[in-house]
Amino acid sequence: MQQLREATTYIRQQIGDFQPEFGIILGTGLGALVKDVTIEHTLPYADIPHFPVSTVESHSGNLLAGTLAGRRVLVMQGRFHYYEGYSMEQVVFPVRVMKLLGIKKLFVSNAGGGLDPEMNYSDLMLIEDHINLQPTNPLVGKNLDELGPRFPDMYEPYDLGLLLQAEAAARELGFADKVRRGVYASLPGPMLETPAEYRYLRTIGADGVGMSTVPEVIAARHAGLPVLAVSVITDLCAPGKLKPVALADILRAAADAEPRLTALFKAVIARQAAG
Repeated sequence: MQQLREATTYIRQQIGDFQPEFGIILGTGLGALVKDVTIEHTLPYADIPHFPVSTVESHSGNLLAGTLAGRRVLVMQGRFHYYEGYSMEQVVFPVRVMKLLGIKKLFVSNAGGGLDPEMNYSDLMLIEDHINLQPTNPLVGKNLDELGPRFPDMYEPYDLGLLLQAEAAARELGFADKVRRGVYASLPGPMLETPAEYRYLRTIGADGVGMSTVPEVIAARHAGLPVLAVSVITDLCAPGKLKPVALADILRAAADAEPRLTALFKAVIARQAAG
């Protein structure tokens, strides 16, 4: 908690009386949303006490404070992963800081693989549930009572109201055919899965797979933050569709989907009641 307070104090000194309402985490290849943000403050992660530093290509490594759809947001321009060598506490450190800074809801995006045979490149999978296959989680160890309870309930890890609003927004924006619900499996990475592992994940109920998001969601729900999470399908993992994939392929698919992701987040944020 001392480290969280020090980071929060530093950010508050930089942003003054700016009061964020929403936190947004941008995944691999999905940083273009910041073009729609009216940025008031840019804080490099390296300058924030105790913040990790992004090491993954396309993760710029800045915390932005500004407005999106007329609402005040904190945007993580790049996230952290367990495979980078960070502890789970470090991975979720920014989520907890954003909570202490006053955000009321968290929006998360990632680039993931599509296990559902009906999925196509650049589809948006609204995450309705997850399967945590990471080797640990950020709540292991001493509980931070100031943030949340020892045994947080995970009956609804992804807020149903936000999910329904996202589906309605997709219909209104004219790309409902590119949006579907799904269950997200989170693995440590950094390697992609083998064909046998993809079959296993599909068998246990996963529709999409990636290397992030679930730790941040666990920390957010522990802290009482409602979550909307979207996985952009950047590679296809179903039998008959599976083929070798490179980071450049993932970034291209993410770039194609990014305008829809931005429009969706903007529409849902605009729908939220003030305060």
